[in-house]
Amino acid sequence: MAYELVKLKSIKATGSLAASQFCFVKIDTNGQLALPGAGAYAIGVLQDKPAANDPGAVCFPGDITKVQCGGTITAGQEVATDVNGKAVAAVSGNFVLGVALAAGASGSITDIIYQPKSSKL
Repeated sequence: MAYELVKLKSIKATGSLAASQFCFVKIDTNGQLALPGAGAYAIGVLQDKPAANDPGAVCFPGDITKVQCGGTITAGQEVATDVNGKAVAAVSGNFVLGVALAAGASGSITDIIYQPKSSKL
């Protein structure tokens, strides 16, 4: 069962992120939330479903949070983002964004510790 322990910060979303709850997000050139590219750095995990120009709640490093899975993940595995902001197993050239606390299959929700690294694998 997925669970969370998060501190939140609200930041406006550039476009609608209504379908992106529990996905990784970045800050774009407007200073607003957007989905990162595959393997990119992310500032946190979106906790709600903001429309364009509405504030979205984002978790912080060290938080335990839910994430949408974009592929199969095993407990203890380092995770990165896919092109849709979903968690996938980190590979060479990706920013590691956290560690899975439980296994998850593509399309499911699992738990991670959001603990981004400042350099790529």
